[in-house]
Amino acid sequence: MSLWLVYSGQLDAAAVKAGVIPLRFAAPQLFNPALFWIPAWATPLTATLVHGGLAHLGFNLVMLVFCGQAVERAIGSGPSALLYLVGAYAGAAVHWLFDPHSALPMIGASGAISATVGAYALLYGERRAKALGPVPAHLVHVLWLAVAWIGIQFLIAVAGMGGVSVAIGAHIGGFLAGLALARPLLLWNHRHA
Repeated sequence: MSLWLVYSGQLDAAAVKAGVIPLRFAAPQLFNPALFWIPAWATPLTATLVHGGLAHLGFNLVMLVFCGQAVERAIGSGPSALLYLVGAYAGAAVHWLFDPHSALPMIGASGAISATVGAYALLYGERRAKALGPVPAHLVHVLWLAVAWIGIQFLIAVAGMGGVSVAIGAHIGGFLAGLALARPLLLWNHRHA
């Protein structure tokens, strides 16, 4: 879908119609339903099919293939699809929290891919964390991953990425969803194996 949109010249129109526009949730009366035939609640999913160009699409595909394969091996295909879906919605929700009155569309699979990366980091990362008082080591590990990822995202925002708008909130929301769901989905998959 993304390749067709880039090469057909339909990318800008698709971004507006299928992207997540925070203002559509905050003030839906401002948007003509005839022009926005995709309901706002579905745009976190449709936005995953629209990318800002070949580099955006390529980077997301590399991350999905690398991390997604390993995560799917651990938790299974159904739970991986659920992780992707929840990541897309969690990413859109945190993106909305950053600026609920933004009229700019967010496109790409950043939230969904970040959820997969978060699950990968938790499932395959080395656990060197130690308990901090009453906080158990596994929770310290999760908190460290969350703080590190959020820090990286804010560094990306400060760097500005050459004027390209990056959905930092989507990256953060998706990653946190991946951290939250990795263990429960792993346990669920092993109980049903």
